[in-house]
Amino acid sequence: MIKRILVVDDDAASCELLREIFAARGWQVTTATSPAEARLRFAEQSFDLAVSDINLEADATGLDLLKDFQARCPVILVTGFGTLDAAVAASREGAWDFISKPFKVDEVIAAAQSALARGGEPPAPAAAGVMDASGMVGRSAAMVALYKEIARVAPTRSTALIIGESGTGKELVARAIHRHSLRAEGPFLPVNCGALPENLLESELFGHTRGAFTGAVADRKGLWAEADQGTLFLDEIGDIPLAMQVKLLRALQEGEVRPVGSSRARQVDARVIAATNRNLEADVAAGRFREDLYYRLSAVTLHVPPLRQRREDLPLLAEAFLEKAATALGRSLRLEPAALAALAEYDFPGNIRELQSAIEYAAIHARGGVVRPEDLPLKLQASEASAAASPAPSWLASNFADLPTLDELERRYLMHVLEAVKGNRTRAAEILGIDRRTLYRMAERFGIKLTDEA
Repeated sequence: MIKRILVVDDDAASCELLREIFAARGWQVTTATSPAEARLRFAEQSFDLAVSDINLEADATGLDLLKDFQARCPVILVTGFGTLDAAVAASREGAWDFISKPFKVDEVIAAAQSALARGGEPPAPAAAGVMDASGMVGRSAAMVALYKEIARVAPTRSTALIIGESGTGKELVARAIHRHSLRAEGPFLPVNCGALPENLLESELFGHTRGAFTGAVADRKGLWAEADQGTLFLDEIGDIPLAMQVKLLRALQEGEVRPVGSSRARQVDARVIAATNRNLEADVAAGRFREDLYYRLSAVTLHVPPLRQRREDLPLLAEAFLEKAATALGRSLRLEPAALAALAEYDFPGNIRELQSAIEYAAIHARGGVVRPEDLPLKLQASEASAAASPAPSWLASNFADLPTLDELERRYLMHVLEAVKGNRTRAAEILGIDRRTLYRMAERFGIKLTDEA
C-alpha cells in the first residue's frame, strides 16, 4: 500500500525538495504552503505522515498543526533554528521527530521510514517541563541530536550519564535536563567528585552527625538530602574510589542515605545525573569501576561532542562569548573576519572552555571596537601563521582539481575518511557526524564495501 505524506512549508522550494525526496522512495506526496491549506488537505483525505516546518509565516505554526494532526498520523517537525527549546517544545507536544535545516537527505528519509513503520501511531506527548533559555549554543547536526536526547530524557525519572571530553559543557547539559524536567522548581546541586578525598566526599554527599569525626561539631544534612525533589549532579564520577562506589550504589538503589556516624537512613527523592570524561567501560574491564554501578548510572547515556566535531558552531559560540565578555567590560566589540579565521584554524583541545577563555583574553586586549588576530592568545596566532605558511593539502587539491559533482565529492570524502580510520565504522561515523546506520546507507549508495571491524 502506497504511503501518503503531507509536506507543509511556507517556502515553496523547500516543499518541492521534500516532495522529490519522498517521491523517489515511491511515496505519494501532497504539499501545502500555509496552515490553512494544510488543514484543507487533511480534511480532503487521510495521510500516513505529516512533515511540517515549525516557523510558518502565518497565524499558526508547525506546533499548532502538530496539535491538530497528531491524533491522526505521526508528525515530524522541521526548523531552520535548531535550539534546545525548539527540540523540547516538539517533544513535549508529541512530535515523532525533530529535524534541523539544513538537513541531510538520509536523515529525513530515516525519520520518515521510522514514523511510517510504526503504523501511524505517534508517541505519547512528553510531560511538560519548564521552558526557558538553556544557555546552550550550536546548530550543528551533533548538537541538534544532543538537544533531542535532552528533550526525551528531561521529563523522565531516569538517572543519566553524560560523557564528554573536559571542557565540552557537561554541566550545562545536566542543568538543561534539570530545567526542562518536572523537578525544575527544585534545587540543582553539583558535586565535583574528583576534587574531594573519600572521607570528605562521603560527608559532603550523605551528611554526618555531631561527633562522627574530628571537626564534626554539628549535624550536617548532606547534599543528597538537600537535593530532595530536585537534581544531584555528580561530576567526575569516574574518580570515585571503589569503597565509595559501594555506598553510592546503595543510595541509588534504595533511594535513601545514611549520614556518617548515624545508624538511621533517610529516604530521599533526588534525581541523579552523573558525568565523566573517562571511558567507564574500560575502567569496568580493568576493575577500577563497579559494573553494577555503571549500569545503574547509565540508564540513559548522553554524549557531548567535542568542539572539533562541531566546528560549524564555532562562529556562534565565539560571538556569544564575545558579547558576554564585552558586556562584562562595559564595551561594544565585534570579531574581525581574520580573527574568526584564526580561531577556526585552531583545534581547541580544551574545547568550549578553552574557546571562552581565548575570547575573554581577546576582549581584554582588543583596542577600539574590533577584535583582531593579534588580540588572540599567542598559541592561536601561531596556529594561524602555520596554516597560512602551509600549502593546501594534496588530498584537497587533487579532489577538487576535476570539479566533481557534490555526490562524487561526498563519495571521495567517505573513502578518504574510511581510509584514515582504517575502516573503523564507529570512528568514521563520528567524524562524519552521522550514526552507523546512515554510514551503511551511504556506503551502499556509493557501492563502497565496508571492511569487517575488529
